[in-house]
Amino acid sequence: MNTPVPTPSSSAAARPLPRIALLATGGTIAGAAPDAANTAGYQAGVIGVAQLLAAVPGLGAIADIQAEQAASIDSKDMALALWTTLAQRVNTLLAQDDIDGVVITHGTDTLEETAYLLHLAVKSAKPVVMTAAMRPASALSADGPLNLLNAVTVAASPAAAGQGVLVAFNNRIHCARDVVKVSTYAVDAFQSPEIGALGWVQDGRVEFQRRALRPHTVATPFAAVERWPQVEIVASYAGVSRVAVDALVAAGVRGIVVAGTGNGSIHATLQQALAEAAAQGVAIVRASRVGSGHVMHNGAASDDALGFVSAGTLNPYKARVLLALALAQGTAERVALQGVFDRY
Repeated sequence: MNTPVPTPSSSAAARPLPRIALLATGGTIAGAAPDAANTAGYQAGVIGVAQLLAAVPGLGAIADIQAEQAASIDSKDMALALWTTLAQRVNTLLAQDDIDGVVITHGTDTLEETAYLLHLAVKSAKPVVMTAAMRPASALSADGPLNLLNAVTVAASPAAAGQGVLVAFNNRIHCARDVVKVSTYAVDAFQSPEIGALGWVQDGRVEFQRRALRPHTVATPFAAVERWPQVEIVASYAGVSRVAVDALVAAGVRGIVVAGTGNGSIHATLQQALAEAAAQGVAIVRASRVGSGHVMHNGAASDDALGFVSAGTLNPYKARVLLALALAQGTAERVALQGVFDRY
């Protein structure tokens, strides 16, 4: 009597792979240099998404990939219009029943800003995972292929659902709100100062150690807009003048984020210019140029009297993203804005 041999049509083998949409936007991960030893003198965004995928054997065993070339830029040139297009495309893809998650390849220069924008503007609990590289695809020991493999692995994991936008880089999984670029050259260039990574990914295993506590994605009222309010950043430093603030106010900016020293402290000359700008209706947010920590709300003694808002734990670049979204939504009054920064 012959014993039936189990076939791949069993329930476990027949379970379909997750379908992941991959949006390529350029960056170093898609960069190329004249020779393999060159990791600095390269051109970003010149390699297409098909070539990126071809460099990562084994992706097909993790997920069914639907790839698109959304852009081919060096991320230093990221534009607000592309933010809007990217957010809208991610939302469209995630609304499809046959898409289980999205992976975005991006340049490292502005990755933390794009990640936070999407963290606030994406309206789905499905995984969205961003990744990048510090070495171009043409380099010896290029880090892009493994980062891409890990990003797809995270996006295909049920544990990534409901976590907001994630950044998978150098085997770690970061929350978009927390992650920042901390090195100009190292392959572990992305860290989450103070708080640490959410978890890690290695050899197909995904492990989360904590969850993001602040509201994100479906729990926010924000959306990327067609017309962005003009929000700029100025810095406080020894001997700073008020020229930049006066020029920005004259140009009609809606908001200014100041990268202050220490706990968001501001040179007296610059502070006077910003207080006058606040009195004219310009939203002023105090952040810090320091790499970690938070900016305390000074209450009646300073912020309330001057008309300033504290950025809390957001660095100046992420504070600009949140301020622009809040202003676009119609939130401009100082107390309401402080509530936005305290919540998100």
